[in-house]
Amino acid sequence: MSAPAALGTTPAYFIPEPSSWPIKGSIALLLMIIGAVTWINGVLPGPYGLAAGFAYLVYVLFGWFGAVIGESEGGRYSEQVDTSFRWSMSWFIFSEVMFFAAFFGALFYARQLAVPWLSDLDHKLLWPDFAGQWPTAGPDLAEKFTPMGPFWIPTINTLLLLSSGVTLTIAHHALKDNKRGVLNLFMFLTIALGAIFLGFQAYEYAHAYSDLNLKLTTGIYGSTFYMLTGFHGFHVTIGAIMLTVILFRCIKGHFTSDQHFAFEAVAWYWHFVDVVWLGLYIVIYWL
Repeated sequence: MSAPAALGTTPAYFIPEPSSWPIKGSIALLLMIIGAVTWINGVLPGPYGLAAGFAYLVYVLFGWFGAVIGESEGGRYSEQVDTSFRWSMSWFIFSEVMFFAAFFGALFYARQLAVPWLSDLDHKLLWPDFAGQWPTAGPDLAEKFTPMGPFWIPTINTLLLLSSGVTLTIAHHALKDNKRGVLNLFMFLTIALGAIFLGFQAYEYAHAYSDLNLKLTTGIYGSTFYMLTGFHGFHVTIGAIMLTVILFRCIKGHFTSDQHFAFEAVAWYWHFVDVVWLGLYIVIYWL
């Protein structure tokens, strides 16, 4: 494949041709929603509708992103388009920051405000035995559970994600130095570290559910634990998929030392995921 044109050589702002991918993506999401709703309500075709919608969504993503990659490799993006991509990715990551801020805020409210309030003198008549200490399931739940500590899986996962940030940075410098072998190797290591992280998290969930009786239904502690760590694991999964796509593009030689924003965008996202995990590691497992 020919190298893309240098930034700034395309004279006008690129306007893509009319595309059917947005409507196809909407159909895929609609199928998934209908399938999920009918499955929850016990209607037999539900699981099949959800699976069909998901399979169609995968097809749409491959086709849509493939079209964008083709436009990029065809040299149709100017410097102005590159700037718009950077702003778009920046705002997307900012929206993700706000997403996690809402859950961190809910945890802070529960720990610092709601739980102490429910154990004050005004509520002793309702819940005389509730001490208001964290972690807690709440004053009205008698089910016992064991909170998740930092050793050893969460600590190992922290080291894995921090190491993946290092390997990704090495890969980025290798790309800028045009060292393709080093680039591909450290991209693969980054993806492998992310996959190992997800494997450990799955094991942690199984251990928490079966051995610690820690569930989504275990009051405020269980719900905030799974919501925060679960959504983070989902973001790690998405990031690993994005890194895999970038690795295949690196192998095909799609990027140059000075034109590789797709690589940078995924790197920004992955480093954001790393930072969120550090916050989770401290707030969820230590405090």
